[in-house]
Amino acid sequence: MNWQEQTILVTGGTGSFGKKFIEIMLREYHPKKLIIYSRDELKQHEMRVHGFDHPSLRYFIGDVRDQSRLLRALHGVDVVVHTAALKQVPACEYNPLEAVKTNINGTTNIIDAALDAGVTKVLGLSTDKAVNPVNLYGATKLVAEKLFVQANAYAGQTGTRFACVRYGNVVGSRGSVIPLFMQQRETGEVTVTDPRMTRFWITLEQGVRFVIGCIEQMRGGEVFVPKIPSMNIMDLVTAVAPDCQVHEIGIRPGEKLHEVLISEDEAHHTLE
Repeated sequence: MNWQEQTILVTGGTGSFGKKFIEIMLREYHPKKLIIYSRDELKQHEMRVHGFDHPSLRYFIGDVRDQSRLLRALHGVDVVVHTAALKQVPACEYNPLEAVKTNINGTTNIIDAALDAGVTKVLGLSTDKAVNPVNLYGATKLVAEKLFVQANAYAGQTGTRFACVRYGNVVGSRGSVIPLFMQQRETGEVTVTDPRMTRFWITLEQGVRFVIGCIEQMRGGEVFVPKIPSMNIMDLVTAVAPDCQVHEIGIRPGEKLHEVLISEDEAHHTLE
């Protein structure tokens, strides 16, 4: 795959993943054009003034809920990386219709617009919370995965192909627990929901390079899952804030004690 000939659009491109993806793309792969599609003009402005002002970059204000805007943005695009989503578990629990509109309806709009615009490859970012979901965020991402996989049947002979990447928590991303622990350690006390809790972790750079590799090898219909470590939350506290008191606050609505990356049914089919 010759990245220098590709026009790439990233939904939610001002987020943690989007910025790292664009940084690595500009530094190492030099695509023909990189389009940042997001709904927050302030974040786009801040991104531009903090160094993301390359001649191949384009900033496009729009929401994945707006299909006509997406179709306009995808004109001439070869590759879409779909990262835009409502991701905070408690926010999705308390605002379920908003989560559905963005994570499910927005994914449907991406599929329809990509098909109509003749995009070659579309890769969606999913989460371990989509496996045996117990919260609304995970449920919406499970639906999004199913939509992406099935979209290949709609594509037929058009050449548009859809796949997903599923991984765990991103170390240091906006909204993750590590920045919270680093902020709390200044007070001498950190809050933990449950000391038994475990989570899968991946760095931003690992996530981006995994996504790039998956785009290069995807044929349509895959759900790519990396081999990544799981960590107990107390081990994380020891690493980040070793001298702090720990205050247990209880599991929040929609949280699991332990996440999994592959369901038993998927593991069975994989072994077959």
